[in-house]
Amino acid sequence: MVSQSSMMGRPHGSPEKPPAKPSPEPLRVLLLEDSITDAELVSLTLRDLGQEFVIAHARDRDSFEAELAGRAPSIILSDYGLPGFNGGHALEIALKAYPDVPFIFVTGILGEEVVIEMLHQGATDYVLKNRLSRLVPSVSRALREYEQRRENQKAQERLRRSHDQLRALTGHLQFVREEERTRIAREVHDELGQALTGLKLDLSWLDGKIHGERALHRKIRAMSDQVDATIHTVRRIATELRPGVLDNLGLSAAIEWQTQDFQERTGIRTDVSIDLKEAIWDKEFSTVCFRVFQETLTNIIRHAKADHVEVRLAQVGNELIMTVRDNGRGISEKEVVHARSIGLIGMRERVAQVGGEVFFFGLPDRGTTVTMRAPIPQTAQLQGVS
Repeated sequence: MVSQSSMMGRPHGSPEKPPAKPSPEPLRVLLLEDSITDAELVSLTLRDLGQEFVIAHARDRDSFEAELAGRAPSIILSDYGLPGFNGGHALEIALKAYPDVPFIFVTGILGEEVVIEMLHQGATDYVLKNRLSRLVPSVSRALREYEQRRENQKAQERLRRSHDQLRALTGHLQFVREEERTRIAREVHDELGQALTGLKLDLSWLDGKIHGERALHRKIRAMSDQVDATIHTVRRIATELRPGVLDNLGLSAAIEWQTQDFQERTGIRTDVSIDLKEAIWDKEFSTVCFRVFQETLTNIIRHAKADHVEVRLAQVGNELIMTVRDNGRGISEKEVVHARSIGLIGMRERVAQVGGEVFFFGLPDRGTTVTMRAPIPQTAQLQGVS
């Protein structure tokens, strides 16, 4: 059986005041109490809350569960000793239905061990019936804490949505950037490459038409050599913008190519070990892994002061693990967490786009280890595993 009453809390004996502006919605109190007299005492005591409230009075398990099946209460007050049903079971039922709603025991004698157990299980507080003066302060405190938790949850949810939107924007910008790099690389390679090749052919034709002018022949040959060097630079720029080997031969080949190029340009001895069963993987996934590898090598050039680098790429189950270890000065914890470490932040964001993580660990004068772990997309697994 459930009974409801609505009243406005007002301190006993206080003079009448002009009616305050009503709250958008009254406080909903669910009271589980088998004694009508005790229920009335609780209702009278709650008048000192100073705000409008509605009490739903449940006397047994069935009526308690029926009330919980309706609208969510603002707070639950419960006796502990009930015929065939105790407060522990009521607390368990309430926590399943509304885990965040405050639950206060209003009961007679309650042993210390029981109190500790109930608080441990999730009860907010307890008030003895012979000390109902504690009820209003206890309810007020529980409601304040409940409201603060709700505000915190709303703030966290807003922050999470903002973070998700920022991450989505970052992913979109990375995609646009890669598409633009691919387009520029193609235009540089095709347009400039063809134009320079045509210029070289014209110089060769001109060299064959001039007779006896040694100075002109030397000048033409010097110009031809300069065109060759420019063609080589154009090809290098196009490859750095978007290596064709990544799209045509896959991540493993691109890592090997980048490692060899890194060693030739820097003189840093680099050992690479690859243990993958790979065909051509998902373009986004391969691009993320390759760009993280490139950024790691760039950081080694700029900061590590290393003369040896070890690279390992392996597939463990459905996860790709890439480890790059150098013997340089070692990155510090302060550098890892520093807000201005844009390169490291970018690496984390890139890997997060494919559901992975990247870790940085360094020891002074003993080098830095960068480890990337990322789940291989299902399409990549189907293509890459024989």
